[in-house]
Amino acid sequence: MSSERIAQERAALRRVAALVARATPPERVFATVAAEIGQLLGSDLVGVSRYDPDDTVAAVGSWSRNGDGVPFPLGTWVPLGGRNVATLVYETGRPARIDNAADASGRPADYARKRGFGPVVGVPIHVEGRLWGVVMVISLTARPFPPDTEDRLAGFTALVATAIANTQARWELRAFAEEQAALRRVATLVARAAPPQEVFAAVATEAGQLLGVDFTVLGRYEPTGAAIYVAAWTRTGRAFPVGIRVEPGGFNVHTLVFESGRAARIDDYGAVASGSAAHIGRDWGFRAAVGMPISVEGRLWGAVSVASMRAEPLPPDTEERLAAFTALVATAIAQAEAQAALTASRARIVAAADTARRRIERDLHDSTQQRLVSLALRLRTAQLAVPSDAGELSRQLDEVVGGLADAVDELREIARGIHPAMLAEGGLHPALKALARRSAIPVRVDMPVRERYPEPVEIAAYYSVSEALTNAAKHAHATVADVHVASRDGRLHVTVHDDGRGGADPRRGSGLIGLTDRVEALGGQLSLRSPSGAGTTVHLTLPLTTATGSPATAPDAP
Repeated sequence: MSSERIAQERAALRRVAALVARATPPERVFATVAAEIGQLLGSDLVGVSRYDPDDTVAAVGSWSRNGDGVPFPLGTWVPLGGRNVATLVYETGRPARIDNAADASGRPADYARKRGFGPVVGVPIHVEGRLWGVVMVISLTARPFPPDTEDRLAGFTALVATAIANTQARWELRAFAEEQAALRRVATLVARAAPPQEVFAAVATEAGQLLGVDFTVLGRYEPTGAAIYVAAWTRTGRAFPVGIRVEPGGFNVHTLVFESGRAARIDDYGAVASGSAAHIGRDWGFRAAVGMPISVEGRLWGAVSVASMRAEPLPPDTEERLAAFTALVATAIAQAEAQAALTASRARIVAAADTARRRIERDLHDSTQQRLVSLALRLRTAQLAVPSDAGELSRQLDEVVGGLADAVDELREIARGIHPAMLAEGGLHPALKALARRSAIPVRVDMPVRERYPEPVEIAAYYSVSEALTNAAKHAHATVADVHVASRDGRLHVTVHDDGRGGADPRRGSGLIGLTDRVEALGGQLSLRSPSGAGTTVHLTLPLTTATGSPATAPDAP
């Protein structure tokens, strides 16, 4: 090889190497390599092609001496097979040549003959130990390429492989970072105990955008296998039918996941899918789909599925990438269920305590209090039989009668504190009015609507107001308090404000801690605002529905 030829080859390799070092996009590297090879080796055509999993070869870079590039346009793909350079390199992983076009066969050879191709030499492109593609030089004459052509091409294929590996590494790193960011956003929602519906919507969006699919659907299974769509995302811009119930059966990912408890995929949806879910998918243009189970504490809860409108299978790592999202969904569901169970348990404890209080109040009123009143009446009757000259005995009996009357009044107050009968009989409005009358400071009650509310709600509201008024008089030294009660948006809102000295701290045993537990057990919230010298405001909201979301039943009016 002459020194001039060596210099030209090294210069060409340096130019390509400089592009690779600057992290130039592979498509530009392919085009440059094809041009440098064509000019250096004096060929008529140069093609850089990629081998695809479906046993085809596709053009990703080309050069032609006449500059039109028509014989080898980018994107051209041909099925492999027969005896031709592209297939020989694919089958052996080694360089190959065919010097006489008449000796070639197969679809690539047919393609070559139609375009007048002559001798062809091909060298494999290996990327990180696997066969990625092939670089081919093509002549439009009958003259074979020199014997050293394969060796001269090898230097360029090494640079192409480096460019591809660098690009793949950058893509994988970027994809990893994007995936971690998406998972982190969902994990943040889960960590702050966001409502499950918010987590479902975030997972549908993040998974769909990250995986580059056209649809993401989250479904919750019923015991029969029917799926309720709880969240969805589409790239189409149309609203997917969330909330619908899809019957089980047939060959579709929702049914397959339910029956097996494992991941499922359908690569040719239009040809093989069946059942209700498949009908919906075909209406939306599904061509390929993958579903992953969502398991919560060992039981199958639902599935998340992704689908594509492209006529090709979803990537083989789709299941693995979806699994990270399903784990977060499962955590969110488990947290929500645990919180719901805790709330229901606390509500049952509060209800049991209220039932016991009512029983004690009723027993005191119907038994002990009535017995004391009866004894007082009998004692009064006995007094009438005392001789008029028995002054000391009459005085002692008067003291006993007075003491019994005081005991009955004290017992009545105790019973009212345990569970006011007026609350059960007349509801919140008259009970608050009575509470205001007995208060040590003036109280203004503003309750425009006098309807009955669910019994647990009325009890929680009553005791919250009672505790706030007691604190206002006893600790805040207030001169007046205002109570406002209203219902809106399915919740009861109660506000108590006093003009006391403020600075209240529930941690110092004001009784608000216990009230907070009671309110939160019903799904409500209690807040305290007490700046020093500016009075205290207690505000609570209570849902007017049960924990299951159905309307709670108010106690019957007497």
